[in-house]
Amino acid sequence: MKQLLRFAWVEAQCCLFAVLFFLGLALVRVVPLPIDPADALLLWCLGVTLVLWLVRWETGREVAVIFGFHLVGLALELFKVAQGSWSYPDTGLATVGGVPLYSGFMYAAVGSYVCQAWRRLELRITGYRAWTTAGVAALIYLNFFTSHVTADVRVVLALALLLVTRRTWVHFTVGRHRYAMPLALSFVLIGFFLWAAENAATLLRAWQYPSQESVWTLVHAAKLGSWSLLVVVSIVLVAAVKAYEGKLYGSPAERTVLRAYEAPPELLAQRPVPVPSGT
Repeated sequence: MKQLLRFAWVEAQCCLFAVLFFLGLALVRVVPLPIDPADALLLWCLGVTLVLWLVRWETGREVAVIFGFHLVGLALELFKVAQGSWSYPDTGLATVGGVPLYSGFMYAAVGSYVCQAWRRLELRITGYRAWTTAGVAALIYLNFFTSHVTADVRVVLALALLLVTRRTWVHFTVGRHRYAMPLALSFVLIGFFLWAAENAATLLRAWQYPSQESVWTLVHAAKLGSWSLLVVVSIVLVAAVKAYEGKLYGSPAERTVLRAYEAPPELLAQRPVPVPSGT
């Protein structure tokens, strides 16, 4: 239980950007403002990003990753809103194609979480197939667009993801103990919490699905799969930086992403040992 509480506390710290985003979302709904809530939320998000950088909660490279996620998310939002997948009750002046610019910060919050978790939990990825995993991630992102004009192949891509991430493990530290889990499992776990956060965001009218226009309803459970796949894109982008971070900013020994043929025996030995049946 102590370990679980330690893990929960570190996770809460990793989610600070997301927590502050939701705080701003709640404030613009209850506090009378002289400007549109969407514009106020954009200013809030920019201010939060600046403050977290000034107090060194986020490093300069992490801020760059956050804005990279902002652009990736904004491109997806522009397409999805144009297709009528969802809409924004408030748009304000800072909007493009019916999409308020604060929307990109929802994806940036995911990027911030991944970066914070990488540092605070001392993440290491072993057995990573960089090119094949990145290729599947690119197809997953592309499928979010092409599924409106061709067949939705997310199930096929999910199976391909399981194939390319086989024997790929995420190692992390809680207190004095080191743990490991399959990389694919981390996608599902993060996707679940993003789905829960999406329910909270739609309740606060950050955006809404067509089924929620008259009365709020729970976001369909199928979205959990969509978020799990979108997380793949997030982690692959961060891993692309982390794979070369030691070489670019320190020593090669500081790299935290090790390819399948580079995985050191001491890390692979930390895999959970299955308990024989009947014991």
